[in-house]
Formats: sequence, C-alpha cells, structure tokens
Amino acid sequence: MSIYPLFASPFFVFQIGAQTLVLGLIGLSLSFLAGSGGMVSLSQMTIAGVAAYMVAILGSSSVDTISLGWAPWLAISVALVVSTVTAVAIGALSIRTEGIRTIMITLAIGVAFFYLTQQNYAAFNGFQGFSGIDAPMLFAIDLGEPRAFYYLCLVISALVVFGLSYLNRSTYGIGLQGVRDNARRMASLGFNVTAHRLMAHAIAGLIAGVGGVLFVYYNHRISPGSISTAALINVLVIAVLGGLRHPIGPFLGAALFVLLQNFAIDFFSRERFNLVIGAVFLIVIFSSPDGLLGLWERLRASVRPDARRHNPTGGTSSSNHPSPDSNRRHK
Repeated sequence: MSIYPLFASPFFVFQIGAQTLVLGLIGLSLSFLAGSGGMVSLSQMTIAGVAAYMVAILGSSSVDTISLGWAPWLAISVALVVSTVTAVAIGALSIRTEGIRTIMITLAIGVAFFYLTQQNYAAFNGFQGFSGIDAPMLFAIDLGEPRAFYYLCLVISALVVFGLSYLNRSTYGIGLQGVRDNARRMASLGFNVTAHRLMAHAIAGLIAGVGGVLFVYYNHRISPGSISTAALINVLVIAVLGGLRHPIGPFLGAALFVLLQNFAIDFFSRERFNLVIGAVFLIVIFSSPDGLLGLWERLRASVRPDARRHNPTGGTSSSNHPSPDSNRRHK
C-alpha cells in the first residue's frame, strides 16, 4: 500500500486509493459497532456528515456568508468533538432498543439530518451545500495534492486499524464482546452494559468523524446528497461486503465498491450502478456470510491441507520416513 503511489497514476492514487481509504474508515466505524458491540447503526455516514459540515461552516469555503474562516486545525478539532458527542447522543437513544428497532431509529436520525441540511439555508446553505473546501497545508506539504492526501489517509487508516486491533484485545474490548454475546450475564457479573455500549458509540463516532473530515477534503465539498439515504446504505454495504470480524474488512469492501463505481459504467449505465452493486453484494454474501474476508479464509483453508502433508522441517511427508514399529519388524 505504501509503494502504490510510486507506480500508479494520479487518478488511481486519488480517485481509487484515497477514496477507498476514506470510505473504509467510515465503514470501519460501523464494523466496530456491529462486529465488536453487536449494534447495527445506519447513522455512521450522518456522523461523518456532521464532521464534514462542521469543517465547512467553521473553516473556509466558497460560501463566505456562512463559513467563519477559522484556522483549519481548530475547525477539525471542533468537528471531531461535535461528531463524537453526536454519536454518543445517537447511541443514548438507540441502545434502549435492539434489532430492527435500533436500525430504524438510526435510519430515522440519518434521514432527519438529511432533510435538515437540505431545507436549512441559514446554517447549511440548503441543497447546494458548501464547495471550495481545500485540504490544509502541513508545514510545507500541500495535503490536497493526490499523493500527499493518499499518504495522509493511509497513515490515519493504519493507526485506526492498529488501534482497534489493540482495543479488541484489551479488557474493555473483551468486555464489549461479552456484552455483545450476552448482555444480561455481563450485567450480572457487575459490568456496566450501558457504559460499554456508549463508549463504543463514542469510539465509532470519532472514527466516523475522522472519515468525514477526510471525506470533505477529498470531495472539496459537502452537500445533502453526500449524506442521503443511499449514502447511509452504501456504508452498510461496504462494511458487510468486506467483513465485520476484522478491522481490515471495510477497506476490502470499500475497494470493491470504489472499483465497481468507477469501472462498472464501462459496461452498464451509471443509473444501474445500484443494481450492479446489489448483485455483487448478494453473490458475495451467499458465497460467504463473512464477506470478502470469509472468502479469503475459505481459500486459505482449501490450500492448508496440502501444506499439512509436509512436516515442519521441510520434508515431504511423514510416510517417507520409517516408523519405529516398522524398524522393529525389519529387525
């Protein structure tokens, strides 16, 4: 991944690579909630949109009458705090229910925020949204340049993946998985189930907020169309398509999603993209409920029996060496 920009064109670096990492981060926030916490939320793109809108409103954009022109790093910091608080507020409402009710509550919140941004011109500039939002400078590095932006996304994604991998093995992570499997038993053992779930929403909200900041810098704009119902569903498709059991799964799902989005129009019209991604989604899920990661594990398992024929020292097979019983018979 780190040498990818060295031989790829700017289009593949930015349009494919960077977009995959950005969408993968937002999908990772849902994957963490669903995989480790057992909570499916359809509002993760909404939380990313909150962070994106905060960057546009507090920072600089082409809409000078609304944007406040704060320093980029200050706007980003406030945006991450607001997105995390928003995620906790959504979690406080959704953890009171389970199953389909949780999904419908988070979907309703996402739809409500979509119409709020579309119909409010004073704060969100209505359906036009904000444009002209450029990535800031880091020392002398222009983060808006395709390769620089890709490496920024790569470093952040790697840190988040390693952080979640460590978190899942920590005391809190194991406790959260216990809450996922049997909340009543964990409560009887003295664990605060509500606190574990709210903390999961806060962590997922922070990850989605980071993805939202990168998302607005990737597109150089944010509008209600970016957080529509289709966008909410796309995040779910990306997370499930890649696999929920490992932090790397959403990035695999995002890679397939972005590739289909950019190249499926060579064979199908753009209006039929949802039909294409839906068909691919069904094929992958019916082949492996664990998504692309599950397919990879099944492929490894099919190859592994061949490797078992070789002993650890590199020999061909234990059958090529006489056993002690056969030596006794020869004697």
